[in-house]
Amino acid sequence: MTNITALVIGIFFGFLAQTGTFFQLQGPLKYEWFKNHYWLTVLMGIPISMLFMYSVKNMIIAFDGQMWPSRLIGFSVGAVVFTWLSWLIFKEPLTLKTIVCLILALGILVIQLIWK
Repeated sequence: MTNITALVIGIFFGFLAQTGTFFQLQGPLKYEWFKNHYWLTVLMGIPISMLFMYSVKNMIIAFDGQMWPSRLIGFSVGAVVFTWLSWLIFKEPLTLKTIVCLILALGILVIQLIWK
């Protein structure tokens, strides 16, 4: 597996994990299903954890064993996913503070992907 392939796989599974985490943690605030199925919502943590582990494993492979890039890329992907889903599902406005933080998160992502 090439480093690029591992990176794409890692980011993809990180995106899925962050999306699952969003629904697991914020879902009960919006949807009755999550409130009414507490233990199923709790058990969502098992496949979400597996997605995070597979994501980190592939990003560490992509960066030749370095762990920090996977952490920083994961943070950035999480910030983007959370911002997007908060806006989409909860109609939470994008304030100037949120936009600046999102730009900083994207800056971290770009640095990790480009700077060798």
